[in-house]
Amino acid sequence: MPYMHLKVEIDPSSGFCNGVVRAVGKAEDYLSSHSSLYSLGAIVHNSSELERLERKGLKIIGMDDFASLCGDTVLIRAHGEPPSTYRTAEANGIRIIDCTCPVVLALQRKVREVYQRMREEGGQVVIFGRDGHAEVNGLVGQTDGRAIVVGSVDEIGRIDFSHPTALFSQTTKDPEEYAALAEEVRRRRPDAEVYDTICRQVASRHKSLVAFAESHDVIIFVSGRESSNGKVLFDLCLSVNPRTYMVENAAGLRPEMFRDGDSVGVCGATSTPQWQLEEVAEEIKRATF
Repeated sequence: MPYMHLKVEIDPSSGFCNGVVRAVGKAEDYLSSHSSLYSLGAIVHNSSELERLERKGLKIIGMDDFASLCGDTVLIRAHGEPPSTYRTAEANGIRIIDCTCPVVLALQRKVREVYQRMREEGGQVVIFGRDGHAEVNGLVGQTDGRAIVVGSVDEIGRIDFSHPTALFSQTTKDPEEYAALAEEVRRRRPDAEVYDTICRQVASRHKSLVAFAESHDVIIFVSGRESSNGKVLFDLCLSVNPRTYMVENAAGLRPEMFRDGDSVGVCGATSTPQWQLEEVAEEIKRATF
């Protein structure tokens, strides 16, 4: 393709959130002196970063594999786990490297505390989140599996408003979507308890990302397809800039995404490493894809 003159900027607020930075750092520290380490589930929803860590010796396992281990060391990722996982670890003599994000850990404690009170009052705990997501599974586990998971306002029919209600959110959800759900819950149950549980780092990223997406001609959003946070942030960029494209890595770039003279913004999910943002930005600057 003909060479294009493109101005490229990486969003300064993009890249790993603090919880993922901590989990990846602990994995790398352990692997610097050991040949391998098990991770219960993908430590980050980004295939390129997973491949990098797997080359260092990280081995991703599921719950069935975890339950069959004995005396091994296993990393629990930032998303957290339900109490049953820790009971299995104790029974099997598994050493845990617990990388549960402190924000998620505090939320788990609060959900458990409120659930115990709600149970005595005949009430219910509702979690706004993606059903089956690792963090949501950990939160539901604090309620003996009884929490009601709602993915959007459209699913509000899952809630029985004849009972006292406490509402929480998965930490990485869209603040505006949560506000809309909370408003509808309060409309139907004025005494409902609504807890502000979206991560501050994630919430502030939403605001800054809107401004970033609006200030460029085209947005290249770098994220793994399995990232829940990635889908939320990509949709946010797309809502303010119709020339927003998601790629998993530099190989996903296409000439038709760009026009000569474009100002290009490169950003990503909380599961997107800084090195990958830089790699994509450099490829765009070369304009040889």
